Amino acid sequence: MTFELPSSRSSDLWQPNRQVSQISEGVAKSLFMLFALVSVGTTIGIILTLIFETIEFFKIVPLWQFLTEDRWTPLFADAHFGIFVLVSATFLTSTIALMVAAPVGLLAAIYLSEYASPGVRRWLKPILEILAGVPSVVYGYFALLFVTPLLQKIIPNLQGFNGLSAGLVLGVSIIPLIASLSEDAIYAVPRSLRDGVYALGGTKRESITSVVLPAALSGIVASLILAVSRAIGETMIVTLAAGQNPRLGFNPLVPIETMTAYIVQVSLGDTAAGSLAYKTLFAVGMTLFLITLTLNVFSFWFVRRFREKYE
Repeated sequence: MTFELPSSRSSDLWQPNRQVSQISEGVAKSLFMLFALVSVGTTIGIILTLIFETIEFFKIVPLWQFLTEDRWTPLFADAHFGIFVLVSATFLTSTIALMVAAPVGLLAAIYLSEYASPGVRRWLKPILEILAGVPSVVYGYFALLFVTPLLQKIIPNLQGFNGLSAGLVLGVSIIPLIASLSEDAIYAVPRSLRDGVYALGGTKRESITSVVLPAALSGIVASLILAVSRAIGETMIVTLAAGQNPRLGFNPLVPIETMTAYIVQVSLGDTAAGSLAYKTLFAVGMTLFLITLTLNVFSFWFVRRFREKYE
C-alpha cells in the first residue's frame, strides 16, 4: 500500500481558508476585548465620578464631622452629617437577613447536594432559584403589607415601618444566592472523599460535617459574603418596608433609614443638583462602595487562601 503526499495544488486550496480563519479569529478577539474594555471603562467611570463628587462634599463637610456626628439630617435647615446613622441601619437589616438566609440556604444546599435524588434536585433547584428573579419591589410590598401586619399581631409595639420585617424579607430574597452557590461548592467536593469516610465506617452525617463542609468551606464563605453584599446594596425592600427615618441605634421595631434608602430619597428629583444635599448622595454612595468592596476583597482573599491550603 502506498500513500501519496498532498500536491502543492491542494495545499494552495487550503491557504485561503486558513487566511479567512485567521481573520475571523482576529475579529472575534478584538470584539471580545472591546466588550471587556467597555466593562472596565464603565467601572472606572463610576469610581471616578464617586471620587470627584465626594471630594467636593468633603471640601464643605469635614471628614471628622462625617464620621462622628450622631444625627443625619442633610435635608434640614439644621443640617447634620453623621454617616453612621445610615450605616447602623444598613448593618441592622443585613444582619437580620443573614440570620435568616444563612441557615436556611446552607441547609437547603446540603439537602440538594447530599440527600436529594437526581430527579428531585433537577426540579427543586430551579424552583428555589426562581426567588432570585422576583423583583425587589414585590418583596418590599410583601414585607410592608403582609409581613409587618403579621408581626404586629405577635409584637404589639412594632411600628408600621420597621427594620425587622425589612430584614426578614431581605433574608428571604438572598436565600437563593446562598443556596445555589453553596450547593455548587458542596457538589464539587470529590466523591472519593465521601467514599473514604464510608470505608472507615462513617455515616452520611459524619461525612458531611467532617469532610464535605470543611472541603467546601471557601465556597460557602464566599456565598455568604456575596449574599451580605447583596443585602447591603438592596434598595427597594428597605425603602418600602423600613421607612425613611434616620436614627442611630439597632432597634428593629422602629422606622429606620439605610444608605440605599437615602439614595432613593435624594434621587427623587426634589434636591437641586450641585447643592450640598445633592453632594451627600455621592458621599453615601462612596461609603456603600467601600463597604461592599471590602467584603468582596475579603471573599477573594479567603477563597484563595483555602484553595492554596487544600491543594
